[in-house]
Amino acid sequence: MPNNRLLSLSTKDVERILKKNNFTLTRQKGSHQQFAGYVKGKKRRVTVIVNQKIFAPRTLKSMILQSGLSEQEWSESI
Repeated sequence: MPNNRLLSLSTKDVERILKKNNFTLTRQKGSHQQFAGYVKGKKRRVTVIVNQKIFAPRTLKSMILQSGLSEQEWSESI
């Protein structure tokens, strides 16, 4: 489960974290955006729901896993 700092992230916060870690918006379809980037030499793709005020813990955990970054790296990027 993500730590307490991560539990109150919105779409804007997640976008900011991904951009800080060199992810770029590659496409959007409806209410979902896809960001792509390289982490540790491996291409990663993260799907983010648009206009979300606070992500559910499981949704946030899924985005963290998709990114290939650790929870600590996400926390440091806030």
